[in-house]
Amino acid sequence: MISTLAAFFGVQSEKNRKRDFQASSPLPFIIMGIVLAIALVFTLLFIVRKVLG
Repeated sequence: MISTLAAFFGVQSEKNRKRDFQASSPLPFIIMGIVLAIALVFTLLFIVRKVLG
């Protein structure tokens, strides 16, 4: 989860990136990326509705 969060915001270290690419399955990273993207969209929608409402 921490690696996906760091990569999502673009602050992941080279050491952690290399470790992540040696993982056996990319599925946890894909799932976490989708969850974070959905959370970002809903957070932005919530903020916009609060400001405009």
